[in-house]
Amino acid sequence: MSGAPRRTLRFGHSPDADDAYMFYGFHTGLAAIAGCDVEHVLEDIQSLNRRALERADLEITAVSAHAYAFLLDRYAVLSCGASMGMGYGPVVVARAARTLDSLRAKRVAIPGPLTTAALLLRIECPQCVPVEVMFDRIPAAVASGEVEAGVIIHESQLTYREEGLVKVLDFGELWQARDHLPVPLGLDVVRRDLGPELMRAVSAGFRASIQAALDHEDEAIRYALGFGRGLDIAKGKRFVHMYVNELTLDMGETGRRALARLYERALDAGVIAQVPEIEVV
Repeated sequence: MSGAPRRTLRFGHSPDADDAYMFYGFHTGLAAIAGCDVEHVLEDIQSLNRRALERADLEITAVSAHAYAFLLDRYAVLSCGASMGMGYGPVVVARAARTLDSLRAKRVAIPGPLTTAALLLRIECPQCVPVEVMFDRIPAAVASGEVEAGVIIHESQLTYREEGLVKVLDFGELWQARDHLPVPLGLDVVRRDLGPELMRAVSAGFRASIQAALDHEDEAIRYALGFGRGLDIAKGKRFVHMYVNELTLDMGETGRRALARLYERALDAGVIAQVPEIEVV
């Protein structure tokens, strides 16, 4: 007699080395969610944000911390998988040295209006003119003069100098100096209609997948770099561990305080109507 049919859980994440690293355990079978198969759905973060907001069809998905403020009715936050920059984060870059204040009324590229990078820019420089550009095109858009500056995420944070660009501001550095907190960037969330038991199983399984990567570092890094864009092993390892750190296994009280601070600032900037109550699974 056969057992109960297995359920497929679709897990949306961006095709980046840090996200791939966290999925190493699922990829190798070292981690699993009992009774379920995990299907990876690869899309850039702004597409995942829109998909969660408009369709909510993925059972589990990465979203920007910014976007989650509009998703509370359908998704809960997983305690694991968060991307929090501890002294580093999205970087505003330009062709020559300048201040953030000098970008008032200037065109600044963002990787999507629901990204946390866009929210951070809105908070710190509300008078600039945001221009949506695909995240991997932003350095070229800045270098060509298509925009005056841009907010870069992912691997470009390590390579923008090689493209002739200079830093205007690193939001993670700002948060560390001013708030003594990491800057919360991305979250992994689980759909509420799965029910409490399966939601907890998802959280436990994903945490085990991340732990498997940490326990098999060399193999996990090699796997992750298959999703990177032009990073060698040294830079790839550095990039992965910028966003897979102690707060990724469990965001804990520090992560919760960082999220609360982000939403307080978003409220003050008029981006959200109220500070959301965060349910963490």
